[in-house]
Amino acid sequence: MRTVESIAIIGAGNMGSGIAQKSAQEHFEVQMVDREKQWVDRGQQVISDFLDEAVERRIFSPAQIEGIKSRITGVVGTENVAVDTDLVIEAVFEDFGIKTEVFGILDEVCDEHTILASNTSSLSVNDLAGAVGRPDRFVGLHFFYHPAKNRLIEVIPAKTTSPEALAAVEQYCKTMGKVVIICKDRPGFVVNRFFVPWLNEACRLLEEGVGSTAQIDAVARDAFRIGLGPFALMNLTGSPIALHSTDYLAAQLDTPRFLATQTLRDLVAEGRTWEIGEDGGCSEEAATIIRERLLGQVFAVSSQIVAEGICSMEDVDRGAKVGLRWARGPFELANRIGIGEAVRMASAYAEEAELELPGWFASRKKSFVFSYIDVVVDDGIATVRINRPEAMNALNVTVVSQLGEALDELNGRDDVTTIALEGAGKAFVAGADVKFFVDKIRADAIQDIYDFTAHGHAVLDKLESSSKTTIALTTGLALGGGLELALACDYRVGTRRTQFRFPETGIGIYPGLGGTQRTPRICGLECARYAVLTGNFLDASSAEALGLLTHLVEPSQVEATVASIASAGKPEDKYPGRPADLENTTVAFATSFYSDGNMSSLMSGDIPDGFDISDKVASRQLKLLSRVAPIALSMTNDLLNAAADSDLKTGLEGELGGLEEIFTTADAFEGLSALIEGRRPSYTNA
Repeated sequence: MRTVESIAIIGAGNMGSGIAQKSAQEHFEVQMVDREKQWVDRGQQVISDFLDEAVERRIFSPAQIEGIKSRITGVVGTENVAVDTDLVIEAVFEDFGIKTEVFGILDEVCDEHTILASNTSSLSVNDLAGAVGRPDRFVGLHFFYHPAKNRLIEVIPAKTTSPEALAAVEQYCKTMGKVVIICKDRPGFVVNRFFVPWLNEACRLLEEGVGSTAQIDAVARDAFRIGLGPFALMNLTGSPIALHSTDYLAAQLDTPRFLATQTLRDLVAEGRTWEIGEDGGCSEEAATIIRERLLGQVFAVSSQIVAEGICSMEDVDRGAKVGLRWARGPFELANRIGIGEAVRMASAYAEEAELELPGWFASRKKSFVFSYIDVVVDDGIATVRINRPEAMNALNVTVVSQLGEALDELNGRDDVTTIALEGAGKAFVAGADVKFFVDKIRADAIQDIYDFTAHGHAVLDKLESSSKTTIALTTGLALGGGLELALACDYRVGTRRTQFRFPETGIGIYPGLGGTQRTPRICGLECARYAVLTGNFLDASSAEALGLLTHLVEPSQVEATVASIASAGKPEDKYPGRPADLENTTVAFATSFYSDGNMSSLMSGDIPDGFDISDKVASRQLKLLSRVAPIALSMTNDLLNAAADSDLKTGLEGELGGLEEIFTTADAFEGLSALIEGRRPSYTNA
């Protein structure tokens, strides 16, 4: 597969400039193209304004901003796109004729390897592919606004799209940190298929006099646990877009129910926005009608999406949570209110709207069970994707159980030589589900925490003891339990986007899935203290120097690196007990500062001999040590020290043995609760 490294964006408007900005942020070389210089200049100014805001919010440093801007080249005229560009994304008006005209020029200009993509929210990808000269290297993309911030993207292959072109575009999207939904080419794709009629149903309720805009918004916010109701959303994103989209769906799906209401047409024609008062209170009867109509519409249409094979129900929920920022997706909502109630609401809506409710949903009796582990086996390499990106792939009871089942199956297969773990979206795995711990502490159910962690140990042992070569593709965030999962693998492959961290002592606990045992066995005790005791963030280069990252490569080289590792097989020494690069400044500091002789001073909060409090690096470590939970710090230090005097099995048993003690401390409850509540914890050493 030829990977994507250079990008051209046709159209420098809000969407095009946003795609260009995000691509440049992820180190792609970008051309931003428009018909006239004034539009290119405007696009660059839009990007500059967004980046200036990011500096103010300390998301980027001024030096990083300059780097991002330097990777964006303004180009006037589609005919001037660089011949050897790997991927060209058209982001012009939603007009079939204009888009195909652009692609006609690109067909003439670009190399035969160039992949062409259309950013579209409504047009048929198959029809567009049929109008270009390279239908095998054509794909549809649906970026969500703002593309530099919204993590969702729908990838729509045409019937003619080659597997190689699809794989290259998917890899580009992953490198961008996007949550990718690959879906069938049907009107509205996934999210707009249920979301646009939802907006229009709110307009119908208004037109029928069931409630005011404020009342409908209030009921919708409560029913869907969202920040903005449908009318406030239309004011934000533009009612003309809602009008165009709902009429398009009505025509394409031959569904009169989806035709825009007269109130929406009048509003758009007059250039107004919805007037939304402050009084959202209404009668229970009206609230019930509003709630059940909006929920019933979402349930009915979402079930159609799955029945038509557009995507899985997990991806429907993913689209709602990531793309629309709903707290729960349609099928999770159905589980929450009860399947019987959800089917009743969907049936009532379907009858009124003259829609066919799919039998698989209409006859449903049991709650939905969701799969968060995807497995693909290709030429002996099994890729296991933890697919819960809306929660940063956090480990919970379901994810750990499903991962264990997948590993059991793969470990027993003769045709599998290598198991590669990856996470969907921007994270590998961002730790365990903290709310689970808080709920169990409140319920005085510490045994449940122990059972969950012990099960986690058993699942990680399926990697530790596997006869297969095991690889963690830690190409994003790997925090806490996620980093511990990665350390159980033979190899860890990272890119410049890799970040490692053990945050546990800062939230009142200690790493309980092997972090205190595997870390010192990999990089040595002193470097393990640096990584584990204070929760230091480790960027890709530091993680590589410590030895926690075994391979640091460009994003385009991840696939080839996995193949190379698979060919080489298991490592000769998985646990060298020393850092990989003794000359690295981070390693040199860690080895010196966290030496055995300094630990008594550090645990007392004092600066060790040979270091000065004016030294910024040393003083920062003292500050970090002062902010963690004292009991957690002490227990973590003891567990790290024990790793030097015991085998791995005994050390892991020691981690499990201390769980009741640490989770019954007041500091553990305080630290975990503070994390959920977004505040700094206040520890009492109790």
